[in-house]
Amino acid sequence: MAYKITDDCISCGACEGECPNKAIFEGDDHYMIDPAKCTECKGFFDKPQCADICPVGAPCKAE
Repeated sequence: MAYKITDDCISCGACEGECPNKAIFEGDDHYMIDPAKCTECKGFFDKPQCADICPVGAPCKAE
C-alpha cells in the first residue's frame, strides 16, 4: 500500500528528492505522493525514505 502526505506537511521539499520512484510532487497546498508510483521504497531501502526524512512526520501509510 502506498504512503500519503498529510495536511501536516510544511512544504519543505525534503522528501521529493529522496523518493527513488519519483512519486512525490508539489501539490497546491502541500507535497503529494502518486499512489501508482509509491512502493514504500521496497527494493531500494529498508524503510520509506519520505517518512524517515520528514521533519514533521507528514508522510504516513495510506489506509
